Parts: sequence; C-alpha cells; structure tokens
Amino acid sequence: MKRVDLPEPTLAISRRDARRFLLAHHRLWPPRRLKGKESVLDYIRHVNCIQYDPVNVVGRNPDLTLQSRIIDYRPEYLDQLLYADRKLLDGFDKVQSIYLVSDWPYFSHFRTRTREKHGRPDNPPMQIAAQVKDAIQQRGPLSSLDLKSDDTIDWWWGVKTRLPRASLEILYLLGEVGIHHRVNTRRVFDLIERLLPEDVLSAPDPNESLADYQAWHVLRRVAGLGIANPAGTDHWLEMLDLKSARRREILKDLVKNGDLIAIQIESLQDRTFFIRRQDLKTLKYVLNSRAPKARAAFIAPLDNLMWDRDMLRWVFDFDYIWEIYKPADQRRYGYYVLPVLYGDRFIARVDPAFDKKSRILTIQDWWWETGVKLNGKIERALLDAFSAFADYMSANRILLSEKVSSDGAFAWLVNLVVHLDSKIRN
Repeated sequence: MKRVDLPEPTLAISRRDARRFLLAHHRLWPPRRLKGKESVLDYIRHVNCIQYDPVNVVGRNPDLTLQSRIIDYRPEYLDQLLYADRKLLDGFDKVQSIYLVSDWPYFSHFRTRTREKHGRPDNPPMQIAAQVKDAIQQRGPLSSLDLKSDDTIDWWWGVKTRLPRASLEILYLLGEVGIHHRVNTRRVFDLIERLLPEDVLSAPDPNESLADYQAWHVLRRVAGLGIANPAGTDHWLEMLDLKSARRREILKDLVKNGDLIAIQIESLQDRTFFIRRQDLKTLKYVLNSRAPKARAAFIAPLDNLMWDRDMLRWVFDFDYIWEIYKPADQRRYGYYVLPVLYGDRFIARVDPAFDKKSRILTIQDWWWETGVKLNGKIERALLDAFSAFADYMSANRILLSEKVSSDGAFAWLVNLVVHLDSKIRN
C-alpha cells in the first residue's frame, strides 16, 4: 500500500500546552485529585483501558497507574471491581489490559481472528479444550496447575509450556473462559458465561465489518494516548491488520468524519498529531486556566502517559527506557525505575523496592534529571509524594539504601526519609 498523506493540521499548540494537555487528559494535572473506588471506573472509562503487567515490585502496573491519580487508592479497589463487582474485565486491548465489561461485544473481531489463527481443531491445545472446559464446569474455577498433564508444547514466548496452560491461554483469548480471580500472578479461570451477564454476552457486535472495528480501535487508542502520534509501534500494539499505511488512512478518515482533529506541536512542525474532538474542552481548559499548584507523583512504567516514548522525548524532554528486560550489567538505572513527575515536568527517577513480609519500603537509588534545581517547593512536593506512596503500599517503614545515604549531595533525601520513617512508625 502506498503512503497515505495525513491531513493538514488545523490547530497549533506549544510544547508546554501539549505537556499540560496530556497531563490533564490523564488526570495528572495535578496528580492524586481523584478519590474512591468509583474513580477507578471513571478513569478507565475515560482512557478505555489501562495496561496490566504482573511484575510486582512496588505494586502491579495498574495499581501504580491508579495510585498516582486516586488520593486514597488501594489495590483492593481494583480487585473488587474485577473479581467481585465484575464491572471490569481482564482482557487484551493494548496487550494485556483492564477495561469495562461493557466493552466486551466490541472485541468480537479480535476473538474471531484468534479463532482463525489458533482455534483450529488440529491445534494441540484445542484438542484438549473440551476436556479443560468440562473440568471447569464440573469442578469450578481452575488454574493451569489444577489440570494435571505432563504433555508440553513449544509456546509463544519461546519456551515449552504445559499443554493445559496453553489450552487455557487460547480459550481465554477466544473468550470462552475468563479470569475468575488471581492468586498473586497466577490466573484462576472460569467459564465466561459464569462471569459476564447474559445481556453483555448476547449483545451484537457494534462493529459490522473489520474496517469498522479498525476505525473504532484507532479512535479508542487515541483516547488512551491523549495525543496520538501516527508513527511508532508500541503505542499501536494489538491492532488487527493495522500497518502504518492503513492506520494513516483511518486517522485521515476519522478527521474527515469529525471524530479527530489534526494538530501541530511547536518545534515539531514536520509532524502531524491527533486528538479527539471531544477532548478540545480539556485543551481549552489548559489554555485558559492558571496552572494548579505543582505536586509530585511516581508514575508507572507502563502508565498510559508512558505508552509513546517518542512523545515523552519530544514534549517532555524525557528519555525513558524500561530496563526490566535488560541484563543487569546493561542497565543505566535499575530494574524497576519509576519516573518522578512534578508539575508539568519529569524531574527525577526513583528505584524503589518493597519487602512484602516486613512491609519495608526502600529507596534504592535516585537520579535527578539534567537542569533540575532543588528548592523548598520541590522538597515539600516530594515529601507529600513519598508519604502518599508509602501509604498506598501500607508500608511499616521507609528506608534509604546505603549507596544513596552515603552521598552527601542527597542530604535532603536522607532527611526526608528519616522524617517519613519516624512518622510511619509513630
């Protein structure tokens, strides 16, 4: 397919306004202004999905995403909405994601495509699928460990896996089973008809054709991003048959239909970006309002704001690489480093760790971004951010690693941690 020309931008904004719009869109302008379990639903409804990742160093990615927005957030909020209230669903959107149960019918084309690729009767995991479903029917929710078999198969992540696990994985993608609950990172599955209401399961697919589904998914992803960059890959993951040319074609059509607006960002005049028309009110608010009091927050590595790393560089001057999959000797920072937001800029990176038995939160390392000058306002904002984070973790203590505390340049951090630790223990 030949290159598709994008529409000419009809709106130009500064990099500062782009930063502030993105933060306002993602409910981080300022952070932690939402409250209560219902605000979890409100935020996910706004951005359509948040990314799930099972790694739990200082909370799972969705928990980290939500704690930076919700002042009283606890992981129990999310678990209740997923596995008790059944208002949210574990599924696939931007890879593994969490979204509203009401969105289930819209992903029919994804499930159909999965069946075409992996649901063939001769596929070994499908050969035992009926047996797996019957076991769940008879015994109730089961994990792969509850299904005994020594048979293995070469699987998607490049290692052999047990056949029952592979079968459950495909049944999950087909929408025949869903996650009943999790035991730490282990998924316990149940039949989908026992998890979702009948009106959702029987609802017709709102997208009549694959083209309709693609357009719907592109528009949905723009909501998840705030400002959409047509180039790149990671922020467009898990979208059916959407190579660059097809994606540009859909973006062009969505502008023509009035769903999107093409914009230009200062110093990036050679690029065209997109926002939803309905988000113009947020942009107008940013343009016409005074900046709120600057506050600080720790941001999840896979936060919606972090999906487009090019956008972070262009608009925030922040170059972030999640180094979790790098060998230790190749990491510049650390295994699970969180960006530190202050006002409308990223000012630092923090490497935290949490011991679940002792409930000790340890600050293993800290790095300032170039040009940041510590002052009283930043110190107070960081004190509030650390305090909120320790509260979210239900930490009994907060400590500083020796390699940080031995550096006199970080006396402010030593004093902060000592103050917080004393406050927590008392």
